[in-house]
Amino acid sequence: MTDLPTGTVTFLFTDIERSTNQARTLGARWIQALEEHQAILRGAIRDHGGIDLRTEGDAFFAVFTSAVDAVAACCDAQRKLAGHPWPQDGRIRVRMGMHTGEGRLGGDEYVGLDVHRAARISAAGHGGQVLLSEATKALVQGKLPAGVDIRDLGEHRLKDFDEPQRLHQLVIEGLPSDFPPPKTLEVPTNVPIALTTFVGRERELANLEALVARNRLVTLVGPGGTGKTRLALEASLRRAGDYCDGVFFVDLSPIRDSGLVASSIVQSLRLKEQPDRPALTTVMEHLRERRVLLILDNFEQVVTAAPVVAEVLQGAPRTDVLVTSRTRLNLSGEQEFPVPPLGLPAVGSDVQSLKRNEAVGLFADRARAAQPSFEISEENAATVAELCARLDGLPLAIELAAAQTVGGEAPPELIHLPEPREQAREKLSDDEIHTAWDEGRALSLEQAIAYARQDE
Repeated sequence: MTDLPTGTVTFLFTDIERSTNQARTLGARWIQALEEHQAILRGAIRDHGGIDLRTEGDAFFAVFTSAVDAVAACCDAQRKLAGHPWPQDGRIRVRMGMHTGEGRLGGDEYVGLDVHRAARISAAGHGGQVLLSEATKALVQGKLPAGVDIRDLGEHRLKDFDEPQRLHQLVIEGLPSDFPPPKTLEVPTNVPIALTTFVGRERELANLEALVARNRLVTLVGPGGTGKTRLALEASLRRAGDYCDGVFFVDLSPIRDSGLVASSIVQSLRLKEQPDRPALTTVMEHLRERRVLLILDNFEQVVTAAPVVAEVLQGAPRTDVLVTSRTRLNLSGEQEFPVPPLGLPAVGSDVQSLKRNEAVGLFADRARAAQPSFEISEENAATVAELCARLDGLPLAIELAAAQTVGGEAPPELIHLPEPREQAREKLSDDEIHTAWDEGRALSLEQAIAYARQDE
């Protein structure tokens, strides 16, 4: 190919999202759909002064001398693609990515990192999405077509590039603009960041990691307050590298209606629920070919939704599920992982042995957050050990007790806390517990212990 522009140019790459699956679904109709897609892309590139360099199957590579023209071509193409009468079972969604850089020729083709950068940006997108590099965004800002804006997506690491690249998305009026995070080297996740250190339970954590690596459905089972959620989150973060398409936390604590589980998963995956489509269908279409770990927290409240989990596992063969619950789901292939309270120190243990105990270690770590000088010593060791025992080794109760430690002294109400089995149980709903947490109100120790033991 001759007479190609050099100097500063804008490279554009496009391809059809999940084209192999589309070809399989459409069968003999795929050829016509592909040709119609190609006609739309070629027309948009030509009409805005671009050059169609190469077409391979469903992928286009084009070049423009003007970044503004490249953006206009993408907007034109996406609008026409969205309005085209595709088959109902095979809508064509095209991802597009562009970067402005040096147009350097090597023979009859462009060569250099700028070409590769544009290709990687395109690969990070989703069907219907247009991504821009920072360089392209700088050139088109203030010169966008009517009804078009730019959204900053932040910095992302692209394959083969050491430095993070800032990506931007075109927001085209009348077209979808909410997409999952770019498919870059970072593992997409909404897992909440822990504000405290993970203390102890290294053996349980190692065993849980091994189970997650070997099983598609693992359920952490135990009473409330035993630390199931924290253990699941820690294991998921350590295994995150196994899930290139993301690790997503689904908080089921606010819901009681099993029919809302699929909608909760949609929200956690950052998808947009369609009013005329079941939420589970949206989930399945998104997960079908993706490598994802779903964490379903507090499932005991919606245990009748277990068939939703079964359907996800069956329809999305690369997706794994990690569940926390007070009861197992009783599904085929489920691996149960019991989560007991923390181990308690033996009666009469010396100070050094107490410091190595997980329950005492958790108390000391959380107490230092309230009183930085706090340490387990000869003076307080026996009291702390007794408190941990009276709290049955429940992490939630121990953390609450430690948070109330002032000046290295245990609160008086702890010293006089009745023996666990004799304590009156105040029945608490999960709503009351989580509302208190959300509002930043401390639960009383009696409430925390009652919450943990109300299944006994």
